[in-house]
Amino acid sequence: MTRLLKAIRLDASDTKVFPQAAEAGDWVIPGTFAFRAYTDEGLTGKLRQAFVSGFLSLENFGWATLATPADLPDGERERLIERLSEHFVAEHGAPSLEAARSVAEAELDDAAEIAAELDLDALLAISREIDEDGSIRESLHLVERAGDGSHARIWDVSEDE
Repeated sequence: MTRLLKAIRLDASDTKVFPQAAEAGDWVIPGTFAFRAYTDEGLTGKLRQAFVSGFLSLENFGWATLATPADLPDGERERLIERLSEHFVAEHGAPSLEAARSVAEAELDDAAEIAAELDLDALLAISREIDEDGSIRESLHLVERAGDGSHARIWDVSEDE
């Protein structure tokens, strides 16, 4: 069975920091393409927060700070490809659904590849920055349970190797 990423919400902060928050349980992808037309100076406020640390919902196109892998039910991949293709046409200037489809498939394939490498109980965070050349750099980080027995700390962030 194919895995994809789902939004997970540990508190209500996503509803306060992003322009629109993904709902808990929404299927999500990294969604870095959403920032292709921005410069560092153009990313401010809640939009900047989405750029820095958001996964893109394929349901409401809001943002989530954390994602977790989940098994994708039969038929759901096709629905998500259609949904993302429509979004590319409506919001990102794709000339047609047909033209957008291959890009939508690639986005879902990339997210599925990420999810396939994770345990089902993993928590994943994303971070982005714009380098001095204007290119967007994206990295994914596993959020791990703290191992020191501390009662106040629940998670640690570890860098990908």
